[in-house]
Amino acid sequence: MNLRRHLTLNPRTQAGKHLAEIGRALSNVATVPDAIQWQQLLNVWWQAYGHLTRERTKYRDGSWGYTHDRLRKAWNLLHSLNRQRVLFTYLELGNARTTSPLEGGINNSIRTVLRNHRGMSKVHMKRAAEWFLTLKEVPLDRAHEFIHHQRPATEPRIEEPEEDPAPTFYDTGLDATEGL
Repeated sequence: MNLRRHLTLNPRTQAGKHLAEIGRALSNVATVPDAIQWQQLLNVWWQAYGHLTRERTKYRDGSWGYTHDRLRKAWNLLHSLNRQRVLFTYLELGNARTTSPLEGGINNSIRTVLRNHRGMSKVHMKRAAEWFLTLKEVPLDRAHEFIHHQRPATEPRIEEPEEDPAPTFYDTGLDATEGL
C-alpha cells in the first residue's frame, strides 16, 4: 500500500512502471529462493534507474528538490526495508505474511478453514472451528481421545405436540388468507 501511495496505480515513467511491477511481485514471494530472486530484481532496477533517484531540480524560488521525488520515496521504502532485513521475516521465522495480528494470527487460520469448506451449516462451522482449535492445542496423535461415541437409542421416541384449541395470533407459516 505504501508503495502504491508513492507510485500511484498507473505510474507515468518507465522506471515507475518497473518499480511498481517489482512491488507487485513481492506478494508472490513464498520461499527463500523467491526472496533472493526478488532482491536481484530490485538490484537490477537500481542499476538501470538508480540515477533518477539522485537527480535534482532547481525551483523558481531558488530551492532545490528531487526531480523524481515520488520514485525516490518508493525506492527508499523498498530498499530500506530490504536492508533492515525486515521484509522477509515471515520466511525466516515461519510467521504469517502480514503485519496485522488479526490477519495472520489464529483468526486467519480459522477463517481459511471455513472458507475452504464453504456451505457448512452454522453448527458444522462451529464444530470445524472447535476442531481446528483443538488440533492446534492438542498433538494430533491424541486427538482421538476427544471423540465421544454415542450408542443409538433402541427405539426413537416420537413426541406428539399438544393441540391447542385457541387460534394462533402469530405464526411462522404462510397462509393464503394473509394476502400473499
